[in-house]
Amino acid sequence: MTDIFKIKELASTPVRVLVYEYLNEHQKALSLKYIESDLYDLDRSSIFRTLKTFVDHKIVHTIHDGSGSVKYALCQEGCNCDPSDLHFHFYCTTCEATYCLLDLPVPSVSLPTGFVISQANMVLSGLCNNCNS
Repeated sequence: MTDIFKIKELASTPVRVLVYEYLNEHQKALSLKYIESDLYDLDRSSIFRTLKTFVDHKIVHTIHDGSGSVKYALCQEGCNCDPSDLHFHFYCTTCEATYCLLDLPVPSVSLPTGFVISQANMVLSGLCNNCNS
């Protein structure tokens, strides 16, 4: 785990370690509010600053799943948040969990000359495996 901080050339602070471990534990995308409710010993601004730093250093990516909250998910090893790293997300309309579907890359699209993709928001919604049983 501390290897990711070395790889991304980022200091390993106690808050960063806690937030990283928390995201790694849950293996799904989480909102600031959700993270804050469990990591109540940390103040909201420290968590937010940590998440922003993680986004800037490509340790996490953000997801706008239609729930009204930005969610944060750990990037996979080797991810540089380039268009080739884009993937679908699944939002469960019952439990409101959001999952990265890493085996479903965003299909290549032909854009008009001069257009460059920097982000794609590909969200599928329905029932997750737990809510569907």
